[in-house]
Amino acid sequence: MKSKYFSGWVLILALSIGTVHAQQIMTLEKCRELALANNKSVTIAARNKEKAEYTQKAYVANYFPKISASGNYLYTNMALNKTLSGNYLPTFVPDPATGQLVPNILTMNPDGTPIFKEYAYFPDMDISLKLNGTWMAGVSAEQPIYTGGKITSAYKMSKIGNEIAGLNQKLTHADIIVKTDEAYWTYVQTNELLKVALSYQKVVTEVLRNVQDAQEVGLKHRNDVLKVQVKVNEAELQVRQAENGVQLSRKNLCHVMGIPLNSEVILPASFDEPSLENIDRSADYRSRPEYAMLEKQIQLKEQQVKLTQSDFLPKVGVMATYGYLSGLKLNGDKLFDKASFFALASVSIPLFQWGEGRNKIRAAKVERDVAQLQRDDIGEQMELELTKALDKCDESNLEVQLTARSLEQAQENMKISGDQYAEGMETLANFLEAQTVWQRAWMENINAKTRQRFNQTYYLKAAGKL
Repeated sequence: MKSKYFSGWVLILALSIGTVHAQQIMTLEKCRELALANNKSVTIAARNKEKAEYTQKAYVANYFPKISASGNYLYTNMALNKTLSGNYLPTFVPDPATGQLVPNILTMNPDGTPIFKEYAYFPDMDISLKLNGTWMAGVSAEQPIYTGGKITSAYKMSKIGNEIAGLNQKLTHADIIVKTDEAYWTYVQTNELLKVALSYQKVVTEVLRNVQDAQEVGLKHRNDVLKVQVKVNEAELQVRQAENGVQLSRKNLCHVMGIPLNSEVILPASFDEPSLENIDRSADYRSRPEYAMLEKQIQLKEQQVKLTQSDFLPKVGVMATYGYLSGLKLNGDKLFDKASFFALASVSIPLFQWGEGRNKIRAAKVERDVAQLQRDDIGEQMELELTKALDKCDESNLEVQLTARSLEQAQENMKISGDQYAEGMETLANFLEAQTVWQRAWMENINAKTRQRFNQTYYLKAAGKL
């Protein structure tokens, strides 16, 4: 049954090798490209950048006049009806000497009031004022002259926000690349571990066949057969675990790249991507987009201080309107029925707010100082992270060299042990132990190469080079 299973697996491998040329080989660079193209976080970051650009353009418009058109129509049944009572009015006559009008006085009363020769009679007057049907239409323009720096500060804040959105795009790209590299190298690792499991299964299966043949002719005890059978069972379990690991890591890589989970992913030769030979010890964490975003946050808070100050500074603006007014009837005749133009200048000077402005400005400055402290604190953490990444790269490079040397020695040891076992100079237990050591050394070398690739990616991110 086990031999059938092994043969079936070999057949699957052979069929897959025949179809490799018909499928695209997914290198690390191609996986990164797919992940960046399909990841939702990248799309969100791009949309946020687009939003920031539109916001910046919107604030530019505050420098220009605001032009608007308006129209109003009034419908009401309210009317003003008033009667002015009639009365007698005094008269005046021209003075022949001066030509000026003088009262036409006949005599004076004892109390000093004049009695005129003639009086003019003013009859009662009815007045009707109607508002119904009054309408107005016009175009107006408003232009701020001085706003205490509010417009400039708001525009600079929108510009900084746009720059932060661009840095966030870079940060998102770097995070996606890290996730892609982790998924890619994990898939490479599981494929290599599967090769190790299959190779070990093949070796112990061959040993089992030889021991069984020797046992049939009486050269080996059944106990030896059982010892090897245990190793074969362990190898079979390891193959199954490795196969499951390959399937899971492949699906995870497909998920990161944004393609269907059941997609086939063909890898190039094992660990063929070149590793970093030289690590730049002079790399600076200040190149990271996260640090640049912290710097921009400080600039943003600085503009926030100026924006707060502008609320308590004088403001000057002008407005001009050209419109047409028709309506307001007096006794049936329109009082207004023509176009007109007027301009208005406005000045507002804050005088006293019981300390509101001073305290708001102080609060804004405290926020700026907090942002600077956060920048310094996180900057130190980034420096520590970069130092750790450099050390890990150095350690993993050495680990790859040492495990490769151990693998070479384990292979040689297994060969010598096999030759001695064939000549009867080595026990079966020692021979099986040599095979186990060889398998473990191979696995450690694969794991060391995987950690090396991980650490290189972490270093590039910590140095701001992704």
